[in-house]
Amino acid sequence: MTKKLPHAPFYLRAADATEKLRRRALLGYAIAIGATFIAFVLRLALVDTLPDGFPYLTFFPAVILTAFFCGFGPGVLCAVLSGLLAWSVFIPGSGYQTALALGFYAIIVAVDITLIHIMHEAAQRLRQERAVSESLYDNQSVLFQELQHRVANNIQFIAGLLMMQKRQAIADPSRAIGILDEAQARLQTISRIHRMLHDPGRMDVDIGPYLQEICNDVLDSSGAREVTCVVDFVPAKLDLTRLTALSLLVVELVTNALKHAFGPGQAGTIRVNMRPLDATHYALTISDDGQGMSADADPGAGDSLGWRICQGLAAQLNGRLTYSSDGGTTVRLEFPRWGPT
Repeated sequence: MTKKLPHAPFYLRAADATEKLRRRALLGYAIAIGATFIAFVLRLALVDTLPDGFPYLTFFPAVILTAFFCGFGPGVLCAVLSGLLAWSVFIPGSGYQTALALGFYAIIVAVDITLIHIMHEAAQRLRQERAVSESLYDNQSVLFQELQHRVANNIQFIAGLLMMQKRQAIADPSRAIGILDEAQARLQTISRIHRMLHDPGRMDVDIGPYLQEICNDVLDSSGAREVTCVVDFVPAKLDLTRLTALSLLVVELVTNALKHAFGPGQAGTIRVNMRPLDATHYALTISDDGQGMSADADPGAGDSLGWRICQGLAAQLNGRLTYSSDGGTTVRLEFPRWGPT
């Protein structure tokens, strides 16, 4: 399980609270003028209370609050208006002392406004980084759940495969070694397909070259040097679960063609083709120019493990599997373009 991100620090939450207000420039400038007026009125009210030498006492808070809540521009406007009012009303005379007081005021408000602006900029960057982190957490959670689902499906498929091969071994113990070799080969194929599909460097899988690579691996493993495999695929978008099932189906059918379509040393071609059938379905066709099946042959009627595996994989794709034999064997799968939602 993934952990939730900790709560944002207080200053970031405070900056977030002012974000909408700082985006409304006209309102911010209006608030700056209002804050200046309120500070001026308060300073007038305190003329008889405060001793001389505090002309900016009520203006500093107005500038700081305006800059914090309304942004850089309104803060500068409030600082300028406050300085002019303090200079014209609360700083008597002129000369060196007046210039010193105004310089002191300008430095203080400039530092305050600059620090507040830097703080908001830093908060903005933190918000963006936090948004990215939250997105990564969400993606990690989704990917983790999807991985669990895939692993469960794969284990279930392997368990079913081993159960079918166990039944074959029980029915004919003399074939036990060969059946175990077949199981080992199929498990190695599943492992190879998963490594290829989950390679981080191949996140956007082009189905045609990918299946051509898989078919070439099957040919190399079988030692059928005289047989070639031609893959012709239209660009298609399949999620990894469905692409895994499609890959295993292609491998199984190509392997069956190598076993049964061609004699020892016989040359031939296996064609793997996928085209849109209509707006909602694809048609996958795997054909060979080998010896074909006899007229009364029915793969689904016997105890063919390979055909039952193919039927199970077709069911995972919500597809329908058919076959024909005319100058070779052709197996056709029609399946929807999109998986279950």
